[in-house]
Amino acid sequence: MTTGLSYNGTVSGTNSYIDQIATLAVVDVTDPAYQIILPQMITYAENRMYRDLDFMYTSTSISGYAVSGGTRSITIPEGTIVVLEQINLITPPGQQNPNAGTRTPLLPTTKEFLDAVYGSSTYTAVPQYFCPFDDNVFLVGPFADQTYFVEIVGTYRPASLSATNTTTFISLYLPDVFIMASMIYISAYQRNFGRMSDDPQMAQSYEAQYQALLKGAAVEEARKKFESSGWTSQSPSPVATPSRG
Repeated sequence: MTTGLSYNGTVSGTNSYIDQIATLAVVDVTDPAYQIILPQMITYAENRMYRDLDFMYTSTSISGYAVSGGTRSITIPEGTIVVLEQINLITPPGQQNPNAGTRTPLLPTTKEFLDAVYGSSTYTAVPQYFCPFDDNVFLVGPFADQTYFVEIVGTYRPASLSATNTTTFISLYLPDVFIMASMIYISAYQRNFGRMSDDPQMAQSYEAQYQALLKGAAVEEARKKFESSGWTSQSPSPVATPSRG
C-alpha cells in the first residue's frame, strides 16, 4: 500500500512532507528561508500535476445557477470551475434540483455561432447551445423563454496542502510524483537550476524523474475513466492486437 504524505507527519500512517523535502534538499526544516518558500513550492508542484494529469478526483458539479427569461447568460462565482465540461439545462422551468427535474445537455458551440443564429432577444425558446464567454460567464442560445436552472459539470482546484489542510489526494496517493515536482522547484532555492549552478543537473534530474512517474500516473487516470486502450479500464498492452474496440 502507498505510504502517503501529510504536511508534517501528524496523520497516522503518513510521512512528513516538509521533512522529506528538507532531507532531500539538505536544509533545516526550521530554516526561515525554507519556511517562506514552502507554500509556493507546494503550489508549483500541485498545479503542475493538476495541469498535467486529468484527475477524475477533481471532477465536480454545481447547481443553483440559472439563465433568466429573456436573457442568454449564466454567471457563476470566479474560480468555481477550472475546466468546463458540460452544462445541463434542468426542466421544467424553475426547477433547481437536477435530480428532481430532467437534465438536457446543452451542445457546446462558438460565440460567433450564437451571435449569428441566436443574437437577438426578439426570439426566445428553450436554450439548446452554450459557449464560454469568460472564466465565469457562459452564453446560451436561443435566449431563454423562461427561467431555467442549470447543472454545471467541470473540474475544480482542491485546497492545497498546508499546516491546516494536512493531507490531499495528491499527497496521499501520488506522493512520489509530488516529491519530484517539489524538488524541481526547490532546485531554484538551492541555486541549482541552470548551467552556472554548482550542480546544474539537479533540476534536470528531478524533471526527468517527474516526467517518468507522470506517464504511469496518466495511464492510471485514463484507466479509471475507461479511456485506456479500446476505451476500456485495462492497462495498454504492448503485444495485444488489434486494439479493443
